[in-house]
Amino acid sequence: MQVCELAVRDAYEFVPKTFPDQRGLFVAPFQEAALIEALGHPLRLAQTNHSVSQRGTIRGVHFADTPPGQAKYIYCPRGALLDVVVDLRTGSPTFGHWDAVRLDSTDFHAIYLAEGLGHAFVALEDDTAMTYLCSTGYNPAAEHGINPLDPELGLPWPADLPPILSEKDRTAPSLAEAASAGMLPRYEDCVAHYEKLRAN
Repeated sequence: MQVCELAVRDAYEFVPKTFPDQRGLFVAPFQEAALIEALGHPLRLAQTNHSVSQRGTIRGVHFADTPPGQAKYIYCPRGALLDVVVDLRTGSPTFGHWDAVRLDSTDFHAIYLAEGLGHAFVALEDDTAMTYLCSTGYNPAAEHGINPLDPELGLPWPADLPPILSEKDRTAPSLAEAASAGMLPRYEDCVAHYEKLRAN
């Protein structure tokens, strides 16, 4: 499995080998050894999530209070999507930066994003499924969002896809509003949390 560090610190793309034959295809989108080599620690798996979205659906930008935060390992078992990682950690060298990777059910690339980073995606096809491996369970009191259409972020949503958003995502604050309200994770807290994970 190949591993590529993204433009946002502490986010990685994983590229597994696929094995097609006359029966179909086999692939292992998550491989612990490759993850540990990249991060220096394993992924604690507390919950798996699965979403199905119609073409043009945008979900995110979502993030959780850190610590403990919620790390995610994401791949697309059906359809295709554009996955976006946003650095929301105040004080980070890449604060406000984003990177985007196409995830689909042809190549089965996967994305890992560390605690404190923001996550969003847009479905490029109808009936697109996404699977998330999460380090912590759902905690609504600690989970937040940034408006994915915030012009300051300038996320790379396809111009030919009218966006379909939940009311919660549509009315989420901008990055500047969230920063001024003290909602965003602090980079130093996130780094301390990562170091603690590596020490365990």
